[in-house]
Amino acid sequence: MKIAIAGASGRMGRMLIETVLNDADARLAGALDRPGAPQLGQDAGAFLGKTTGVVLTDDIERVFADADFLIDFTRPEGTMPHLEAALRHNVKMIVGTTGFDDAQKAQLRAAGEEIGIVLAPNMSVGVNVTMKLLEFAAKQFAEGYDIEIIEAHHRHKVDAPSGTALAMGEVIAGALGRDLKDCAVYGREGVTGERDPSTIGFSAIRGGDIVGDHTVLFAGIGERIEITHKSASRLSYAQGALRAARFLAGRDAGFFDMQDVLGLR
Repeated sequence: MKIAIAGASGRMGRMLIETVLNDADARLAGALDRPGAPQLGQDAGAFLGKTTGVVLTDDIERVFADADFLIDFTRPEGTMPHLEAALRHNVKMIVGTTGFDDAQKAQLRAAGEEIGIVLAPNMSVGVNVTMKLLEFAAKQFAEGYDIEIIEAHHRHKVDAPSGTALAMGEVIAGALGRDLKDCAVYGREGVTGERDPSTIGFSAIRGGDIVGDHTVLFAGIGERIEITHKSASRLSYAQGALRAARFLAGRDAGFFDMQDVLGLR
């Protein structure tokens, strides 16, 4: 698989590069970074002490011309131009970017009619299995339990709540027959009154180098149940992204998520 990496000099980009270089089924075909990045022109494997022959570049057309897949864990303002280039070059996309608005999500979904796309706020196998557990749990605790989602990430994360936390909320709301837009509560301050039992609460913590922790709390009378996933390394995200690329390899087009990739639908 000829794979290009977007955001190649970032923390996740470097983990993706290392994972691709260590995978027998994959070949690093491009390393894309933002204009003005100080690492432009360096070998993509320099941070590992390796020479790959692939240099970091901001030339989108050059990267897409040599690739069959792009793995993109950047930001919406980067991913959307990458999507346009992917459509021009017929390159499949594995997208772990979060923070898209509804219009951008609609564009990604529409692009799935022409190219293969896997979009997931979290590509960890463990997180996606946790989503299935939450769907089951929400149905069992539909009455008499208050639901709170607590997430923690590193100090550099720019969006809150995390895409994974929102996806968890959507799974739970769907299992309860609700729309998350109507029942989500994001943080609390001041005199808020008693808790509305139909709401799903979100709390976000930012600090240090926390890779990603997510806990869903089902709080009843006399008991509480917590379902938690903790990421100790970005490697699980990178491995999931490669698994998504293998899934797309046999498909010409379509819009998918990690539930499709893992057969959990």
